[in-house]
Amino acid sequence: MQSLKVLLLSAAVGCGTGHPAAASSSTWYNSEGGKVRLVTSGKPDTAGRIHGVLDISLKPGWKTYWRDPGDAGVPPQIDISASTNIASATFSFPPPQRHDDGSGKWAGYDHPVSLPVTFTLSAPNEPAVIDADIFLGICETICIPVQTRLTIDPGSDPDNVEDAALVKAALAALPAPAGPDFGVNILPGDRETLIVEASFPGNPEAADFFVAGERDYMFGVPARSEKDGKLVFTVPILDRPTTTPTDGGLYYTLTTAAGAVEGLLPFP
Repeated sequence: MQSLKVLLLSAAVGCGTGHPAAASSSTWYNSEGGKVRLVTSGKPDTAGRIHGVLDISLKPGWKTYWRDPGDAGVPPQIDISASTNIASATFSFPPPQRHDDGSGKWAGYDHPVSLPVTFTLSAPNEPAVIDADIFLGICETICIPVQTRLTIDPGSDPDNVEDAALVKAALAALPAPAGPDFGVNILPGDRETLIVEASFPGNPEAADFFVAGERDYMFGVPARSEKDGKLVFTVPILDRPTTTPTDGGLYYTLTTAAGAVEGLLPFP
């Protein structure tokens, strides 16, 4: 949040350690603004991946951030280096909402949210234990970093129906892949602006565009306009790398009354 001061004093940082649970989920870790836990579907898939969620239960009036929190927020982070047989962990994000704290706008969630996370095994046929150090911001009038370690033994209860249902629902809530009729295309811009033209069904007033800065890019709040009957978003580029990357791209999400899609944009 632009106007919120992040409390970095150790007394204000929720810091604790979870313990292995009997199910394929961790215990809840409680903080001032809500509680968090990790849940998995237990069994790895044929590609050696375990699907799970970071389950964030927010108290009324509290919020948390999308993958790009703006210039003053705390994005969700996960460190699995203490785990056994886990090579990587990657978050996915449901469609965010635009929030305004009075001095700035940012992307996030003002309701309980489950962020899908994919754990990739180092050795697909070997047992795994997830020891995940979690760091995220939960905010009301101030933003409190929450830091804890959550532990899961996915093989301890691999057929837990409730855990599997929660993971399935979180995956189903993700934006669909963007396509020619529902997505965005980059229009000519300059080094200081990213301009995209949006295609989508439904009411233009309900549409919003979110782009995540990474690789040293930082973006401002999109401005809306219309060109040839199409909705156009012009996004200020507040900072950029000295050299434009040639690999990968920028994650974006387009939200509308008809649903949401996500995709990758080439680096401007």
